[in-house]
Order: sequence, then C-alpha cells, then structure tokens
Amino acid sequence: MEALKLQEHQSNLNWDYDAEADVLYISIGEPKVAEGIDIGEGIIVRVSPESNEVVGLTIIGLNRRIVKKMKE
Repeated sequence: MEALKLQEHQSNLNWDYDAEADVLYISIGEPKVAEGIDIGEGIIVRVSPESNEVVGLTIIGLNRRIVKKMKE
C-alpha cells in the first residue's frame, strides 16, 4: 500500500455525530468522496482516491468508548 498523505496545520475540521448510531464523522475541510480504510477497533480512515490524502475519520462507538473509559 502506498503511503498516505497528511495535511499539516489543517484548521478547518468539520464533524457530525450520529447519536442513534453512536458514530462520529470528522472531515478535514468540506466532506469529500472518499474510500474507507478500516484500521481496526472501529476506526476508519477516509482517503481521497485521487490524491491519496487523508480527508477524514469515522469513529464507531464513540459514546460507548467514553463511558467505558470513565468507568475504569
């Protein structure tokens, strides 16, 4: 697999939390068409197929993770 590109000093983050599905979507800049790479533990890196640049993250089970950590 080719190395992914990361933007440095990106300040334009957009996010949306779906409480019913317990999923947090984070986009760098405006949301773009992307391919997902499952890196495990419910985290998906979203990558632009044209530039191979990371354009966002999807975190599944965010609330569950927070509650679990608070109970530790």
